[in-house]
Amino acid sequence: MFSKKKLGALLLIIDWLVAIAAWASFYYVRKVYIEHSEFSIGSAYYPGLFIIPLFWIAIFALQGTYLDARRLHRMKVLSLTFFGSIVGTIVLFFFTLIDDEVDDHTLFYQSILWLFSIHFIYFLIARTIFASILVKSIHARKNGFRTLIIGGNEKAVEIVNELNHMKKSSGQVLVGFVNLNGTDKLLEGTLPYFGKADDKLETIIRKHNIEEVVIALENKEHDKIHTLVARMGGSDLKINVLSDMFDILSGSVKMTNIYGALLIEVNADVMPVWQRVFKRFIDIAASLIAIIILIPFYIVTAILVKLSSPGPVLFFQERIGRNGVPFKIIKFRTMYVDAEKAGPQLSSSTDKRITPIGKIMRKLRLDEFPQFFNVLIGDMSLVGPRPERQFFIDKIVETDPQFLQLTKVRPGITSWGQVKYGYAETVDQMLQRMKYDLLYMKNRTLALDFKIMLYTIGTIIKAKGK
Repeated sequence: MFSKKKLGALLLIIDWLVAIAAWASFYYVRKVYIEHSEFSIGSAYYPGLFIIPLFWIAIFALQGTYLDARRLHRMKVLSLTFFGSIVGTIVLFFFTLIDDEVDDHTLFYQSILWLFSIHFIYFLIARTIFASILVKSIHARKNGFRTLIIGGNEKAVEIVNELNHMKKSSGQVLVGFVNLNGTDKLLEGTLPYFGKADDKLETIIRKHNIEEVVIALENKEHDKIHTLVARMGGSDLKINVLSDMFDILSGSVKMTNIYGALLIEVNADVMPVWQRVFKRFIDIAASLIAIIILIPFYIVTAILVKLSSPGPVLFFQERIGRNGVPFKIIKFRTMYVDAEKAGPQLSSSTDKRITPIGKIMRKLRLDEFPQFFNVLIGDMSLVGPRPERQFFIDKIVETDPQFLQLTKVRPGITSWGQVKYGYAETVDQMLQRMKYDLLYMKNRTLALDFKIMLYTIGTIIKAKGK
């Protein structure tokens, strides 16, 4: 069984080799059949063999092609290759061919048609072969996705039998099951039992490298189903429920027929793959620029913090990041040293632990600026739900497990909840702010990110932070 990283790397190498062959073929066709001249290797030939394949790899990477090649199938390959080839052809034409001197402008149309046709056909053939071999291995149960069954009742037995006895595998490799009450264990002897989901579901998922989950519970357990989906929303899982649960989760799922086993896949991430890739590119570029521009500010602020009270300039605190992974957030210190010697506390507008300079910094959100380093190394994003400490996450989840959905993405320096609600001073206020961040999660786009950043700039200028 190949990992998604190895298959992604293999597909990348295939695309790279195909891009070299396609560009070499186009170069020959252009010289001989379009320009009607003798074939000769010009000065642009060899640089093109190096640069053009890298360009195509970048186009396909923006489509998310290499993130998990195991989930490619022939129709998806056709779609990705067709639209990627159109975009790539247009860009290449304007950057490499438009300045050519030609006697007849119809040669431009011939060039762009050949450029598209050669690259599209070459990529499609190679990728279709790759996808066909992969799909065949999945159908033959030689490859697939490590899957956990939640439930141990008759429904769970029924779906397991259906998945196991299908002539062609749907891709789920069943590795074990958990239940809710500790008593329904009808799957024992068929699958390993990992324990009760209520106690250690997240730990089980991490320990056994689970990639997909099938929730096989009774419809009467509505609340438990909602809670489970919310708890698992903070991880890179594909969550499937039985088709008769559609009414329970209506609006947050999509139908998918997996070779006879009618399941519903919970569709948690609405941001297209290309936007997610571009969002990360913006994070890196903007953070680098911000860090360089803000060097004088960092120096001045460090001096002011140092003079305001004894203690370090920077404040490091463990927060929970993407997929529940902890990281150290970086801030300028705005409180006196040992401000939390009595335990974790949320700050307030009248908090005596905050230094005089710290109050000004919080108003202007200046204490957050060192987090550009967190963004640069990948712990955070420019825009995303604000990261919280595990202590407060546990308290929030006791009331509303939906909060765990916010840990599915990278936390941000600023968020929709931050600009619309501000800093939360109590757990109840954190729950109120959560509603804005959940709304962001359900409507996540680059356009919304830019809007939030503009709101944040306005907050800083007007000193409306708290």
